[in-house]
Amino acid sequence: MLPNLDVDLLKTFAILAETGNFTRTAEEVGRTQSAVSMQVKRLEELVGKPLIARVGRTNSLTSDGQMMLDYARRMIHLNDEAITAFTKPEITGHVRFGTPDDYADRILPDVMARFARTNPKVQVDVDCRASRTMVDMVTSGDLDLAMITCESDIANAQIIRSERLLWVTSARHSVHRSEILPVALSQFGCAWRQMALDGLEVIGRPYRLAYSSSNSVAITSAVLAGLAIAAIPEICMRPGMRVLSETDGFPPPGMFDIGLIRSSKSNAAIDSLACHIADAMCQLTPAVAAE
Repeated sequence: MLPNLDVDLLKTFAILAETGNFTRTAEEVGRTQSAVSMQVKRLEELVGKPLIARVGRTNSLTSDGQMMLDYARRMIHLNDEAITAFTKPEITGHVRFGTPDDYADRILPDVMARFARTNPKVQVDVDCRASRTMVDMVTSGDLDLAMITCESDIANAQIIRSERLLWVTSARHSVHRSEILPVALSQFGCAWRQMALDGLEVIGRPYRLAYSSSNSVAITSAVLAGLAIAAIPEICMRPGMRVLSETDGFPPPGMFDIGLIRSSKSNAAIDSLACHIADAMCQLTPAVAAE
């Protein structure tokens, strides 16, 4: 029979992975440093693999430790979700939530399923629009909560993830070798569009705007069909895409932040949905892409 993994062991391990320090972890979990060491050792015994590499005062995860951290976070989240579903007061209400369709396609199915399980009496209306539009809608009170691509002039956003923008092409085509580079860009006003244009200046390749759309599916379709390259977030990669690296002559356009913004309205339903989204974005791993 397979052994059972204790959630307390997993929580201690996850905190140690974040802090990299046994003393700080002991303070976080309210145990002695030796107790933390024993918990980690017990977890290593259960899985039969070393999870922490100790070199002097430095503690880092082994490759097996990295794999265990992913499992640990998911198991901790599911445990907390189950306990919360039975112990917290039942929340009711109505939340008007906005997000660009790029993020909606990637995270909404999982987030809304989890949120519905723990908050079955909350109605959520979802509106997919450009980040700039949703900033105005939150300010005017037409949305209660929105997940947006942050820009420097957007104040009061809760940053929930920093993400890389990458150049991508079709894994089955070589459109990136075209003498005049065909490019698919998002709509005017989108932060990714400007980052992509700035990146094209760095590359110094002749290019033409082949496709422009506010719809992520249209951009993705153009890339997968081998009609253009595009700059998209790493988490939005799709099977059939290939990342264009510096070796190909395409340095990444840069990093950007994803954040949550709220209207002046506040209630338990809005707070709960915001927590679900922030947690999901923290745990999100890049989508699988073709080699």
